[in-house]
Amino acid sequence: MATEKEQAKKQHNNILLAVAGFALVVIIVALIGFLAIDRDPDVIQGQVEVSEYRVSSKVPGRILEIRVSEGDFVHAGDTLAIIDAPEVRAKMQQAQGAQDGAAALELMARNGARREQVQAAFQLLQQAKAGLEIAQKSFDRAQHLFDEGVVSAQKRDEAEALLKSSQAQVQAAQSQYDMAVNGARQEERMAAAAQVDRARGAVQEVNAYINETVQIAQMDGEVSSIYPKVGELVGTGSPIMTISMMNDMWGTFNVREDQLADMQVGAEFTAFVPAFNRDIRMRVYHMKDQGSYAVWKATKANGQYDLKTFEVKARPVDSLEGLRPGMSLVIK
Repeated sequence: MATEKEQAKKQHNNILLAVAGFALVVIIVALIGFLAIDRDPDVIQGQVEVSEYRVSSKVPGRILEIRVSEGDFVHAGDTLAIIDAPEVRAKMQQAQGAQDGAAALELMARNGARREQVQAAFQLLQQAKAGLEIAQKSFDRAQHLFDEGVVSAQKRDEAEALLKSSQAQVQAAQSQYDMAVNGARQEERMAAAAQVDRARGAVQEVNAYINETVQIAQMDGEVSSIYPKVGELVGTGSPIMTISMMNDMWGTFNVREDQLADMQVGAEFTAFVPAFNRDIRMRVYHMKDQGSYAVWKATKANGQYDLKTFEVKARPVDSLEGLRPGMSLVIK
């Protein structure tokens, strides 16, 4: 009888030990899960970026020559590429011809009539004055005879009409002579000068396009990419190459907002550069919300509120020789 009680007690103890062991396992698993889930990452990784500008032309043409290679360092004013654009050269000939023609017309308007034209107008004026003198004498004679009753009123009227016609011819010849001496009117001179300015502006415009056939570096930098090959056609605004301004580098990090406590604008932090196996000091200068499409993380299972991701940009406080775009930056 005692043996059965001992066995029952032993079996009961075993059950208690099993339940306790199971409960301990559940607690350990729950603790591991709690520690493993919803745990903030230990590091924040970013990368080095650099300011770039693309070299492109305002005129279409064929790549005649590329004078740099990828990786070359260029200075502002260096020739990068030459484009062959025969249509622009043809436009220059047309614009130059229009300018020369407008300049000739403006010169003619400013100088007035030729000497031969002035002399011819003077001779016509003298001829008209001689005719007026004869007409005046004829009218005086006819008027005297009419007063004596020798000639009829018809003859006197005919002589008067001839006199008035001669006076009109003298006035017309005088106007022609004055116009030849004075040259073109002020308005005509102004119009001719405006045509010259217009033609000169067209030449300057084509010159600007011709200058675009020789692409030069606008700022110092390194040639990071070259797109077309020699002989290929490029359109208006098509990129020819990309220049990286190596003196304007920064690091970009995507940081969750609960990790921004020590990364406000103006704050300094230490980032690890795996490429050189060393740390570098950086200063935050820009911070921007990535928007609703960026990575977010619910802080609670019931989703009471979300954490947004911010783009943080920081520049190196001290220069690091050899630092290049694309290298990783790690914040531990």
